[in-house]
Amino acid sequence: MDAILITGASAGIGEAFARQLAAEGHNLVLAARRVERLRELAETLEASFRIQVVSLRCDLTEEKAAATLAAELDQQGIRVSGLINNAGFGDRGRFQDLSLERQLNMIQLNVTALVDLTWRLVPQLTRARRAFIINVASTAAFQAGPNMAIYYATKAFVLSFSEALHEELRGQGVSVSALCPGATASEFAREANMTDTLLFKAGTMDAATVVRKALAGRHRAIVIPGFRNALMVWLGKLSPRLVTRRIAARLQA
Repeated sequence: MDAILITGASAGIGEAFARQLAAEGHNLVLAARRVERLRELAETLEASFRIQVVSLRCDLTEEKAAATLAAELDQQGIRVSGLINNAGFGDRGRFQDLSLERQLNMIQLNVTALVDLTWRLVPQLTRARRAFIINVASTAAFQAGPNMAIYYATKAFVLSFSEALHEELRGQGVSVSALCPGATASEFAREANMTDTLLFKAGTMDAATVVRKALAGRHRAIVIPGFRNALMVWLGKLSPRLVTRRIAARLQA
């Protein structure tokens, strides 16, 4: 079957992508560590929208997980027509105070697994009709992030990588988009130890709205959902990097 693959699909933005793409009538492959939650979501979506949904347990912090996931898709005869690289996490703290293992896992998940999986699936995507890739980056991608140094750096990579692929693949019928949300109501803030930061106290956008704007702009190289987020990015481009990184440090203090 033809299907759209969503990583990190068990909650938050990933779950919102699953619900909205199901409503569009797409078959789905949902991948995440919490397979029980995936199966519950899959049952709901199949019953509501008469689509096929495959749930796969996958921990992309593991070195060979992307290769294993791609092989499983091939074994089940699933042809990927869309890829949403949503799996990722952040953590707040000074670089030298955070666990090295956790920070390397962040790079593995946010960067290495995303590149690995994309590389393996691009040949399928170039053969599909109206194929697309959405890589979930962040407004964090546009400046350095003291107190979240690795997370901001990984999202800067995702943005640059996505822009480059957008140009490389647009002639082959594959749209590539970097989704750059700001603070979003999801499990991310708790996982990243950010619930008490100025950034999240200032207000969040709900995941469903973020995803609605992402899908509406899936053919654009960069999608920044929300006027406030777009304004912050625009102002950041006009400001010296010294200013933007100190503002970012204050928001994560």
